[in-house]
Amino acid sequence: MASNDTTALKVSPREAGHSRATRRLRRTGAVPGVVYGGGEDPVAFQVGERTLRHALQGSGAVMQLEVEGGSSGPVVVKELVRHPVTGLTMHLDLLRVRMDVAIQSTTILELTGSEDAPGVREGGVLEQVTRELAIEALPADIPESVAHDVSEMQIGDTITIEQVKAPSGVTLLDDAETVVATLTPPRLQAEVEEEIEAETEVVGEGEAPAEAEGDESGDAGSSDDGDSE
Repeated sequence: MASNDTTALKVSPREAGHSRATRRLRRTGAVPGVVYGGGEDPVAFQVGERTLRHALQGSGAVMQLEVEGGSSGPVVVKELVRHPVTGLTMHLDLLRVRMDVAIQSTTILELTGSEDAPGVREGGVLEQVTRELAIEALPADIPESVAHDVSEMQIGDTITIEQVKAPSGVTLLDDAETVVATLTPPRLQAEVEEEIEAETEVVGEGEAPAEAEGDESGDAGSSDDGDSE
């Protein structure tokens, strides 16, 4: 998304308070947040959960923050905390940015063409190990996601960060040898489970007589104890 096509996020300033105050704020349907960086003092704000959700859905990496009665400028999401059950946003940290200065961020890695991969067609299991990429780029160049084509993967293949092509203006920061995805032979896990199950049955059959003998000896011991009493 171009820098001149950013989504506006209008927020209201708030007094930074204790956890009790923020809980009361959330009960009203608002989300507490803080914007910092850019050589300016941090500013605590609040924004309606619905307003925030719509802004995040309609924006790229950069949003135009407008603080009621205060300053405005481009920002990116630094951290967004969601409720583990409801998925609602609990807190939001924004970072002021300059559009002409590169920043470090993260973006989603998407694997495409998996259904066409020969290894998958043969029954192999494709596992995506890395789902986020650490990147550096100008704020306006930060992509919502990076796609990598896996349609040529064979059984036994492994893809690393080195094979992922970054979009123009984006630098990948992760180690080049970081594993992105693997394609393992078909039914490998099922075969291991069958072997474990077979071994368990063999051990169980071997232990059955011993248990029976133990029961008999135990019964005999109880009888002897009874006689002695």
